[in-house]
Amino acid sequence: MLDLIKVIGLGLMVLLPLANPLTTVALMLGLCGDMSYQERHRQSWRASLYVFIIMMVAYYAGQMVMSTFGISIPGLRIAGGLIVSFIGFRMLFPPPKVATEQAEAPKDIAFIPLAMPSTAGPGTIAMIISSASTVDQFTAYQPWVLLAAPPLIFLSVSLILWGCLRSSDAIMRLVGPGGIEAISRLMGFLLVCMGVQFIINGVLEIIASHQLPVA
Repeated sequence: MLDLIKVIGLGLMVLLPLANPLTTVALMLGLCGDMSYQERHRQSWRASLYVFIIMMVAYYAGQMVMSTFGISIPGLRIAGGLIVSFIGFRMLFPPPKVATEQAEAPKDIAFIPLAMPSTAGPGTIAMIISSASTVDQFTAYQPWVLLAAPPLIFLSVSLILWGCLRSSDAIMRLVGPGGIEAISRLMGFLLVCMGVQFIINGVLEIIASHQLPVA
């Protein structure tokens, strides 16, 4: 049992800096300013569930899916960067609101962008797939520990994310509508920067893998 707790702790130390739930909280503040209290809680719960599912799929089937469709880690980073950049531009330059007679249906932001690519982004997925391919090298732990640890690590990350997202209500009450608007624009700019960096990292990995000279 002590070995299991040790492995879970190591897994959280590796995944939490990559997942960065606090960034997801800031993103949620920028996107859900018009949502009701119940809808924000529903989005928080669904985002946490999606993160758990994504991590489980990445660990147990990530290598098979990527090899089947011919997807590389650099390609995953570039695709994630494009998605993040698109969302950032939409937050930085929001389209004008058109008044309609019918109330607009609540937007679903649980899967994109809260779960992916904000929390379970290219870096997180790449780390999980890489860990799954090298798990057999951890001979210092018993097989049942290596079998039970991954789902518990992913569940812990999801619960931490859920707790952080639930705290967004208190932050929203504190900063008010004007603060939410400012956070939305700031997060939009940061997401564009993050997306561009994802793309740069993917391109550099392609160059390094082909051993091309960098100008």
